[in-house]
Amino acid sequence: MLSFIIRRVVSGVVLVAVISAVAFLLLYAGGGDIARRILGENATAETVAKKTEELGLNRPLLTQYTDWLMSAVSGNLGRSWFTGELVSVSVANRLAVTLSLVIGATLISAVIAIVIGVLAARRGGAIDGTVQFLSLVGFAVPGFLIALILVSIFAVNLHWFKATGYVPIATSFSGWIASVTLPIIALSIGAIASVAVQVRGSVIDATSRDYVRTLRARGLSERSVIYKHVLRNAGGPALAVLALQFVGLLGGAVVVEQIFSIPGMGQLSVRSTSLGDIPVVMGLVITFAILVVVVNLLIDLAQAALNPKVRLS
Repeated sequence: MLSFIIRRVVSGVVLVAVISAVAFLLLYAGGGDIARRILGENATAETVAKKTEELGLNRPLLTQYTDWLMSAVSGNLGRSWFTGELVSVSVANRLAVTLSLVIGATLISAVIAIVIGVLAARRGGAIDGTVQFLSLVGFAVPGFLIALILVSIFAVNLHWFKATGYVPIATSFSGWIASVTLPIIALSIGAIASVAVQVRGSVIDATSRDYVRTLRARGLSERSVIYKHVLRNAGGPALAVLALQFVGLLGGAVVVEQIFSIPGMGQLSVRSTSLGDIPVVMGLVITFAILVVVVNLLIDLAQAALNPKVRLS
């Protein structure tokens, strides 16, 4: 187990380094005249040259990347070119907001998907048909459209929630719940559909195995067979899909945060990209990459815990 974790951590570090190198090359080499973009078209050539030297953009690209990487390893991701704020502070302030949405959506998706996936595993019934139809709807309808529909129904017409805005949990727990409910639901719909379909297929496959027939012959209740034995074996593929959904939810948060005016990493991504604030964009790229690596490691460990037959290799 320990050797597996060490190998995955090392490979994760290498992956993050490769992603950072590719992102740095694309952003800096393809960014055009960065100094002029920061100063504006009316800036003089002398001012542009001075800004270029100040930012170190006149140095070889490899030297720039090496210096950035060494600083990043120590936790210094630089400063925003437009606000002067530390990138690490900007990202950290918004990371908790985005994670609250994504983790909330992931947990809700997992619970609901497991329940309806198990119910739908009874093939040919009304529940199975309904779940498959709703899953198709969940796949087909884009997340931003679901978000707009939720706003129209629950905020504009029923006035149960505010259409936009975010309340920090430290300010008001009830206010925070109210501000994240619709965004989390909007993020969850598609994930529920994907995971439910996987759970259904895995449960159907597991219940056809000999050991399940043996357990039933011994007199175990259907609930015990499903929830204590079948799901342990069927949970691996579902967890893999859930990991993919977590990554997808990080991307979906970009759109959802814009619609609901939530100050998370998604909103910061849109703003920094539109401004060409490369240090902030690089900080976001690295943060997203680390999150993906960590989540995949946790999913692998969870699969091994659910099913000891899974080899960590």
